Amino acid sequence: MQLTQGAPRRAAFTIGWFVAILWVLEIVDAVLPARLDAYGIRPRDTGALEGIVLAPLLHLGFGHLIGNTVPLLVMGFFLALSGLRTFVSVTAIIWLTSGIGVWVVGQGGTVHIGASGLVFGYLVHLAVRGLVTRDGAQIVLGGIMVVVYGGMLWGVLPGAVGISWEAHLFGALGGLLAAFVVPDAPRRARREPPPAWA
Repeated sequence: MQLTQGAPRRAAFTIGWFVAILWVLEIVDAVLPARLDAYGIRPRDTGALEGIVLAPLLHLGFGHLIGNTVPLLVMGFFLALSGLRTFVSVTAIIWLTSGIGVWVVGQGGTVHIGASGLVFGYLVHLAVRGLVTRDGAQIVLGGIMVVVYGGMLWGVLPGAVGISWEAHLFGALGGLLAAFVVPDAPRRARREPPPAWA
C-alpha cells in the first residue's frame, strides 16, 4: 500500500463526514421525532424498495448508532486511505449487496436498519484484499483488523432476536466481492511499466 501525501487527512475527512451524517439523521429522528426508522428495508415489499438505499443511514436509537460508530470510523478510515474512488466503490458494493440480500431473504414483516452491514463488509474487505493484491502492508492491516474485530463475524449467523444477521452476512459477502472487483489503484500503478522515451 502506497500512501500519497495528505491521504490520512483526506481519509479522516471522508469517513468523518459520513459518520456525521448518520448522527445528524439520528438527532433529527429523536428530536422531531421524524419516524425515519420506518424507511428501512422491508423484505420482499416492492412498495418499499427505497429501504435498500436508506437503511444504512438509520439507527434504532443512539445506543445502536454508538455501537456502529467506532468500527465505522476505524475501518472506514483504513479503507479511505486507498482513495475516495476506492472508498465509494467498495462502500457502494457492500451497501447494495447487503440491502438486496436482506430484501430477498429477510423475514417478512420486519424492518431492517443500521450501518452494521457496512461494518461487516469493511471488515471482510480489509481482511481479504491484501491476500488478493498480495500487498504486504494490506495483509498486515487485514490481520490486525481480524484480531481486533474478528469476533464479531459470528454475527453473520442467526442469533439474537432483533439483530439483522442477514445484513451482517450479505454485508460481509459484499466486502468479499469488492476485494475482487475493485482495483487497487496504488498496486496497479506499480505494475504498469515506465513510459518509453522515443
